[in-house]
Amino acid sequence: MISVKNITKRFKDFEALSNLTLEVSKGEIYGLLGSNGAGKSTTINILLGFLEPDSGESFVNGINASTDTYNARKNIGYIPENVNLYPYLTGIENLDYFCKLAGKNYSPEKLSEILIECGLDFSATNKQVNKYSKGMRQKVGIAIALAKEAKVYLLDEPASGLDPLASTELSSMLKKISGRGGAVLMASHDIFRVRETCNRIGILKGGELVKEMDTSNVSTEELEKIYIEYMQT
Repeated sequence: MISVKNITKRFKDFEALSNLTLEVSKGEIYGLLGSNGAGKSTTINILLGFLEPDSGESFVNGINASTDTYNARKNIGYIPENVNLYPYLTGIENLDYFCKLAGKNYSPEKLSEILIECGLDFSATNKQVNKYSKGMRQKVGIAIALAKEAKVYLLDEPASGLDPLASTELSSMLKKISGRGGAVLMASHDIFRVRETCNRIGILKGGELVKEMDTSNVSTEELEKIYIEYMQT
């Protein structure tokens, strides 16, 4: 459902991605692990159609993300590191607004149900989001993606700044999404969270995919050792 084929992207003399190829199947959570500047966000921005590759192609649910960006985006739920919401609207009002932008109309009861499913307490659904913690805003972001009925979910450092409980809740929600058939690509530098959440992991260094592995075949300690070895070479 997510397909990146031989993508190269340069910014003047800097090569952000070098012949990158990866696949994420239906019902799979793929963790793209790498340090800052490795090319994780560039990969996501190409899939979103915000950047055009110099060579190669990317597909979302079979749709070319560069040549048919509008229809590709219809299939995407995007959750950035910092979810931008309207601070003086409530959680329900924000969700309602973004749903309508995506052509979805839900009753207040259904909107509340979606927010609660994504881990937001019922008591918070009618509070202005300027009173929310980062973890609470992240839950609204997940609810927006879920309500859109996306096929593909792209997450860029979603657990950054979250406390352990909120991070665990995020992992549980992503597993629920994948269990419903969603394909999830999560870019992160959090080794523990990637290991605990994902089915497969790719290590990205200097724009190159240097290693792929199944999480069932590696412990967190082993993954950390492998990651450090690649970063030091």
